[in-house]
Amino acid sequence: MLERVGAIIGIAAFAPRAFVQAQARSQGLAGLGNALVSLTTTEAETLRAVIARLIPADENGPGALEARADRFIDRGLGGALKNLRSVYSSGLAAINNYAQSSKGMPFSKLSASEQDAILKAIEQNQANGFAGGSAQFFNLLRAHTIQGTFSDPFYGGNENFIGWDLIGYPGARIAVSANLQSMDVKPESSRKSAYDYGMFNKGEI
Repeated sequence: MLERVGAIIGIAAFAPRAFVQAQARSQGLAGLGNALVSLTTTEAETLRAVIARLIPADENGPGALEARADRFIDRGLGGALKNLRSVYSSGLAAINNYAQSSKGMPFSKLSASEQDAILKAIEQNQANGFAGGSAQFFNLLRAHTIQGTFSDPFYGGNENFIGWDLIGYPGARIAVSANLQSMDVKPESSRKSAYDYGMFNKGEI
């Protein structure tokens, strides 16, 4: 999973317009805290269980759930991802239906090993009940989970810079001092979002 991050971190770190529109800034979604914007309670519960297995917390540190990739997705579905709202609704329902039919319980109630088996079947396009095939929804969900874990925290994910700490990204900076250019010294984290700098206007596109 993390091998794919290098290819997208340059984009995800500053959350491209294609995924989170500037309208979300003017609506003040950051002020909503943990309140759901788009997903139902059941959908959110399923989503959290899924992302917890896609990038799990382990000996390397916290994972996607702790980084609140679910909140990133929920907010995105209320903005630039709103055209995917129905895709998420049917996809998350299909995950639960497949889990119920094959394991006898909703996905969030299964053990970690059972959840992994379900997700493997979905990834390999072997699960039924998914419009367009289960692999298509799996790939979409995986991409958004990665973005939510490693994007700028302004957009709802990367809680407490968990994602950036996980991959060693030192955070947004508008200048690079001499001590940050040393090849043999790990740069100190700035603990800053790009939008902590005045040059970025949160209310404009």
